[in-house]
Amino acid sequence: MKELLQLLKQNARLSNAELAAMLGTTEDDVKQQITDMENAGVIRGYSVILDEELADRDAVSAYIELKVTPQPDCGFDELARIISAFEEVEGVTLMSGGYDLGITISGNGLRDIALFVAQRLATLDGVLSTRTHFVLKRYKDKGILIQEEPGDERGVYQ
Repeated sequence: MKELLQLLKQNARLSNAELAAMLGTTEDDVKQQITDMENAGVIRGYSVILDEELADRDAVSAYIELKVTPQPDCGFDELARIISAFEEVEGVTLMSGGYDLGITISGNGLRDIALFVAQRLATLDGVLSTRTHFVLKRYKDKGILIQEEPGDERGVYQ
């Protein structure tokens, strides 16, 4: 299962036949394992990894740190659920250390993200403070290189 998941994480577009050949098993076995993992919730979906600079020059991503007050009976879960429901939010994680929740967000510009933080996020009950970090450039995402290293065209002279 771990080997199959690793292959799917690297390239979810591989066919069952290709996966079976790589794993030394049958197509039917691969298909069944994938179905079982989808039904069990291990595989939650499939996505594309984009070079955002090429896909949309205006797109902006940010990572937001939140300090929050845990709620009675549910801790951080209810606030995380509320934040997860916002369309702009791509990810919400409970963190250890200096802040409680980490949020990944995308927008069509710095202003979009600033307004989201000021008007929607910071106003939620239980949010004590926010700290926003804007993504300037992606080099690697989910194990995939986004920015290839430029070749050295200087050559070697003797």
